[in-house]
Amino acid sequence: MKYQFNHKAREVEGQRVGGMGHGAWGRGKGAGSREQRGGASPLHPAPCPSSSSPSSPPSPSLTPRLSSFFILLLTFFLGIGLVSCGGKTPTASPENTADSSNQDSKLTFFDVTLEQADEVGRPIWKVQAKRAKYTKEKQIGQAENPYGELYQDGKVVYQVKADVADIEQNGKQLFLKGKILATDPKNGIVLQGNELEWRPQEDLLIVRNQINGTHKQLQAVAQEARVKTRQQQMEFSGGVIAKSADPQLQMRTEHLNWNIKEEKLIADRPIEIDRYKNNKISDRGKGNAAEVNLKTKIATIQKNAQLDLLDPPLQIASNSMTWNMNAETITTNSPTRMFHRVENVTVTANQGEMKIPQKTVYLTGNVNAIGQRRQSLRSNTLTWYLDNKLLEAQGNIVYRQIDPPLNFTGETAVGNLQTENIVVKGGNSGGRVVTEIIPQERANRQ
Repeated sequence: MKYQFNHKAREVEGQRVGGMGHGAWGRGKGAGSREQRGGASPLHPAPCPSSSSPSSPPSPSLTPRLSSFFILLLTFFLGIGLVSCGGKTPTASPENTADSSNQDSKLTFFDVTLEQADEVGRPIWKVQAKRAKYTKEKQIGQAENPYGELYQDGKVVYQVKADVADIEQNGKQLFLKGKILATDPKNGIVLQGNELEWRPQEDLLIVRNQINGTHKQLQAVAQEARVKTRQQQMEFSGGVIAKSADPQLQMRTEHLNWNIKEEKLIADRPIEIDRYKNNKISDRGKGNAAEVNLKTKIATIQKNAQLDLLDPPLQIASNSMTWNMNAETITTNSPTRMFHRVENVTVTANQGEMKIPQKTVYLTGNVNAIGQRRQSLRSNTLTWYLDNKLLEAQGNIVYRQIDPPLNFTGETAVGNLQTENIVVKGGNSGGRVVTEIIPQERANRQ
């Protein structure tokens, strides 16, 4: 790590002494403590007072030679004075000398620029501050109100601001503490938090403690955000609430990955998703894992997936479902269960599809519809018109009701399951409808 500072030169005997110096912390103007800013520099203290001084100037012919002599002599005495005046070599601006055994030695610098480069000389960070302190015992520098730039492959990947910055001397990481504001100039992402850590060797930026992230596509709050700068991926964790503008969604989970380039949100923990229309919740989904493609507006919910629609009042459950918000469709390719909350009708099948605007459901494979009085209709396929409360079933029909107890079998069926008004037909093959009237005793045993 490169730490340099510049301090003002002092005028002695008409000649300029001092100029550029090198320190252990930063590059800046006017090194010194707050108490000593108006006096002698702590790195160049004034010599001990002399008991006598020259009474008359030297002759003009000897002035150049004597001036050089005085400069050398003054330099010699300054070197001795650093040891002899105080009895020990002074440090640059100790902040508290009342109890040096319990206090860290701190150096204060002004107008500081801190820089760190990689093995080939490209910058990996640069921080500027009006004032900074260096703690020798802890090997940590503190910069007040810094502005910094984080680099990758010589290019700026984030611009950061903070109240206080702590920099480790080994050059492996940069740590900022305070009210953090980090901006990605390429993607337009802004992260706010109370701590920031930059690990250039890992291409990792970490913002912690009450994160607030904003972007034209997404807004998110969390406890921590980890940014993989090369992969353009961001990982939110801890009480994550993310809102997307298009589609208008709110997602709540404990862990959410954002693939910035592919415009995808991936949750590997339980997640709840609310969809809004005209700023009101229209649908609500949840599952143990999910992927939301912000570009195609398609959400895939997996592992105990469930979707509750408000209009129509239908609940869809499956192990995996695809929610296409552009096409307004819901598709399940695994065993599914649909429940109408008002009609109290439950339908199960191997697969299902819901067209939300048409309020129509298509189910295939081992379809079984059950009403609130335990009447049931089994078939190979079923079309459910929710607005008309109408069922159309095809293939291996079995209709059964409890009161009065009877069974129908056939090839097609049409009707209202709730009112038990079902018409069963034999099909085009000329097959007959079989009606079974169940005696009351047998019905009771069933």
